[in-house]
Amino acid sequence: MKIKKGDNVIVISGKDKGKKGKVQRGFPALGLLVIEKVNLKKVHKKPRKQGEKGQVVEVAAPIKACKVMLICGKCAKVTRTGYKIENDKKIRICKKCQESI
Repeated sequence: MKIKKGDNVIVISGKDKGKKGKVQRGFPALGLLVIEKVNLKKVHKKPRKQGEKGQVVEVAAPIKACKVMLICGKCAKVTRTGYKIENDKKIRICKKCQESI
């Protein structure tokens, strides 16, 4: 998967199309990402302690990685990701500005 934790992304399809957010967690084996403020689901929490009230909490659910695109930190454009080998290290690069991400 070419998108990692901490990357800024934009949703390109689905009900949250156009929303931007930061990747909080990735599931590479499943091809899923959890992005803050995107794909929010309501979860009903039961009270755990005596005197505490139950509540409804909004939680970000996973979204498929193919539905998001990376936003380059250098040129601030939506871009695809490529790879370049420098000094025996594989680094990600922006396909538009050729800078490392």
